[in-house]
Amino acid sequence: MQICRTVADLRNATAQFRKDGENIALVPTMGFLHDGHMALVAQANALAERSVATIFVNPSQFGETADLDAYPRNEARDFAMLEAAGVDVVFVPDVIEVYPEGDETIVETTGLANVLHGLVRPGHFRGVTTVVARLFNFCQPDFAVFGEKDYQQLQVIKRMTRDLGFPIEIVGVTTERETDGLAMSSRNVRLTPEDRVAALVLSQSLTAAETAAKNGATVEDIAAVLKSTITAEPRATLRGLDVVDASSLAPISGVLTSPVAIMLSAEFGGVLLLDQRVINP
Repeated sequence: MQICRTVADLRNATAQFRKDGENIALVPTMGFLHDGHMALVAQANALAERSVATIFVNPSQFGETADLDAYPRNEARDFAMLEAAGVDVVFVPDVIEVYPEGDETIVETTGLANVLHGLVRPGHFRGVTTVVARLFNFCQPDFAVFGEKDYQQLQVIKRMTRDLGFPIEIVGVTTERETDGLAMSSRNVRLTPEDRVAALVLSQSLTAAETAAKNGATVEDIAAVLKSTITAEPRATLRGLDVVDASSLAPISGVLTSPVAIMLSAEFGGVLLLDQRVINP
């Protein structure tokens, strides 16, 4: 596995792949990898002859410096996991490599990024699209693989890719979960034992909502089930709860007639966690 720390080194590596007629799948990450990331890598290896993973804790998508500073990091462990998974190149840039001195350019989806969870985390998706657009430019992959756990993020990236004409296929991968149902996240290690147990309420509320939907519940009923389940957990602070059209993220109401996406965010001891599920009528 080749480790690249500069854009120039990454471009040299990918240029050789293209010279050899090989296509490339990109897996952007912020590191502190887990089995959910490995599922993305496995998908990338299935899609393309060559896989590139990035590890970059992107400062522009964090609302608070304390949250950025607290984000877990373990480069040596990440490298070992990526090499074992068959990644060809890992790109690990410094901030100055991604955001050069005097940088003033941003990329933003003005609609999708500023609704739903974007209201809970102002500027977050602007930071995501800005860094992902740069990674796309640096690597120029044929495919890019993202998890579905942050469902709005996936839709935002798809929209940005379409709007800017990137010749890249965006591939979503189903959320990987712990054996007890908690969605895998690098943030989970920051949970206290008590909050780790409490965080199960997210997946439990999704299961309750899906059961309600299968029994003919309306969108309003589903939202009520989600809210009541989560707020019954005293250690949970609900931050976002949305039941929307799965493809457009548009608000919906009444009886389900098409797939809906449920997107949740809640804090447990100051740690913000996300979860989601798509439900078919």
